[in-house]
Amino acid sequence: MLRRAVAVELEVTKELNKLLHSVETAYLNIVREVVEYAVANSVTGANKLHGLFYSRYRLEYPSLNSQLIIQAIRQASEIAKSFIERRRKGLAQKPYPEVKSVSIRFTEKAWGYDQFVGSIAPVRVWISPISTGRRGVSGRFEVWLRPHRRFWQYWWRVLNGEAELASTLMIKRKLNR
Repeated sequence: MLRRAVAVELEVTKELNKLLHSVETAYLNIVREVVEYAVANSVTGANKLHGLFYSRYRLEYPSLNSQLIIQAIRQASEIAKSFIERRRKGLAQKPYPEVKSVSIRFTEKAWGYDQFVGSIAPVRVWISPISTGRRGVSGRFEVWLRPHRRFWQYWWRVLNGEAELASTLMIKRKLNR
């Protein structure tokens, strides 16, 4: 079965770009801290890391969606496993991996393909802002996804049974957009 990653564009304003940047920063901080711990203590199991870190980050980032915290911990587990394997083979020169950027991952629980089936309009994802202590920043913001032409080709293959649906949506910000 065919599985592929397909780019989607986000329709964002300056406010939403700042919101995405704050969510991405929190996500990146979680990934970096968990990776550092995982490599130092040779703990690479996602479930073990989840048990160690989830409650801490729920308290530290109460407004961050819990699914994003779970995905950040899973992503950190993957990075740590890969780094430890490379270090074992002698391919890593540094004591810890450098995590410079991340892709925010949304699982099917946070969004779903059902929205595509029921509508031909763009799909939206709801994101909660990170608490900054300022007034007036509350609630959730919707971010509209504009699927690329290749997504629709992929979707057609899924409907015909030639491809399998991916369960995770990854969002990458490029050039501060």
